[in-house]
Amino acid sequence: MSKVWTALRERAEERTLENGLRVCYLPKEGFGKTFAILATNFGSVDASFTFEGTRYDTPAGVAHFLEHKMFEDEDGNALQKFARTGASPNAFTSHTMTAYHFSCTERFEENLEILLKFVFTPYFTEENVAKERGIIGQEIGMMDDTPGWQLFCGVLEGLYRSHPVRVPIAGSVESIARITPEVLYTCHRAFYSPKNMALIVCGTADFDEVCRMAAQYSPADAPEIGERHYGERREAVSELTVTRRMPVSRPQFMLGFKDTPLETGESRLRRSLLGELAVRILCGDTAPLYAELYEKRLIGRDFDTDYTLIPEGAMALLGGESRDPEAARAAIEREVARLAREGVEKPLFDRMKKALYGLRLRVLDVPEAYARQEATALFAGEHYADFAALFDTLAPEDVQAVFARWAQRDRSSLSVVLPG
Repeated sequence: MSKVWTALRERAEERTLENGLRVCYLPKEGFGKTFAILATNFGSVDASFTFEGTRYDTPAGVAHFLEHKMFEDEDGNALQKFARTGASPNAFTSHTMTAYHFSCTERFEENLEILLKFVFTPYFTEENVAKERGIIGQEIGMMDDTPGWQLFCGVLEGLYRSHPVRVPIAGSVESIARITPEVLYTCHRAFYSPKNMALIVCGTADFDEVCRMAAQYSPADAPEIGERHYGERREAVSELTVTRRMPVSRPQFMLGFKDTPLETGESRLRRSLLGELAVRILCGDTAPLYAELYEKRLIGRDFDTDYTLIPEGAMALLGGESRDPEAARAAIEREVARLAREGVEKPLFDRMKKALYGLRLRVLDVPEAYARQEATALFAGEHYADFAALFDTLAPEDVQAVFARWAQRDRSSLSVVLPG
C-alpha cells in the first residue's frame, strides 16, 4: 500500500506480512545514507504481563537487558559482522519500545540480513547472561551518579504511585541479578513476535526486496501478544516533591504535570502535538514566562520542556538549573492556572503552532529521527507524516483544555537535586 502526503512531498510504502510484521519504506532519493530500524512494541514498563495463559512478573530492567543480549549470536557477535560491512549499528530501550538499527552507504541488503537474523534469533546462555550482568551493573552505577537522570527518575516517582514507569529503564543491580536465560527467552517469545514489531527503512532501497527478506528471516510463528499490566490507575500524583542530594554546583529541578491517558480511539499523534504545543506555550524558549523566569535567574539556558505519552498515562516535563526551584514551580503553576482560566492568546498560539510545525517538518530530512518517529506512529496505527493534516485540527480551545487538566489539584510533582 502506498500513501502520499502531497503538501509535504513525502511518500510511504507499507505492507503487513503474513506473520503480522509491518514493513514501511520511506524513500529519500539523493540521500547518501540509508537507515533501517527494527522495533518491537516492548519497553521497560512491560515487565508484568499474561502470556499464553500464564502471568509473568519479570525483574525490572529485563527489556533493556534483552536489548544488550540480542547482539550475541551462536556464530559470533552481530556488532562485529556490521563492522565488516562498514555499517553503523546501535540499539536503544525506552519505556515503551526496544529498537535495533543501522545506517550505511553501501551493502544495504547484506546489513539488513544481519539485522533481521540476530533480532529474530535469540541466543542466551548462563555464561553470557552472567557476563552481561556485570556490564549493565556498571551502566546502572554510572546513571545513578548522573544528576539529570536522577531528576527524571525522581519526577516519575512523584507522578506515579504504582505504574512501572517509576522503575528505571535498566532496573537495579538487585533486579538484574534475577534475570536468567529462561526469563529472556520468555520475553523474546512474548514480545518479539512479528505481530508486535515493525521494520522501517528510510533512504534508498528496493521495497519489494526488503519485504522478501523480512519474510524470509522473520519467523512464520507469530504468537498473540498477551495482556500487559500497569498497576492501579490514580488521578492524583504520588508525591508533591521528591528531593535528592548530589555533588552539583547549583540546584536542579524537573516539574511534572500528570495528564490523562489516551482515550479509546483518540489519535496518539494528535495528543502528542497538543501536549508539545502546550508546554511550548507555557514555557518554551520564546514564551513570555520563559523570559520572566530567565531574568529572575529561576531558570537557565539549559531549561527544557517535553511531553511524553506512556501506556495508561501521559505527562508534561519542564526543568533545568535554578537558584530557587520552589519559586520556579510556583510561577509555572500560576501560569498554568491562568491559561486554564483565561485561555491562550491567538497570536501566541499561532506563533507557537508555526514553530512546532517547522520542528516537525525538519524531522523528515533526518532519516534516523524520521524512522524512529515512524515506528512510534505505526504502533499507534498512524504515520508520522499525518501530523501535517492534524495541525489544521488544533485550536486554542484544545490547548486550554490541556491546561485545565494540568491545573487540577494534586496533578504536579517537583523533583529536585540539591548540592550536597
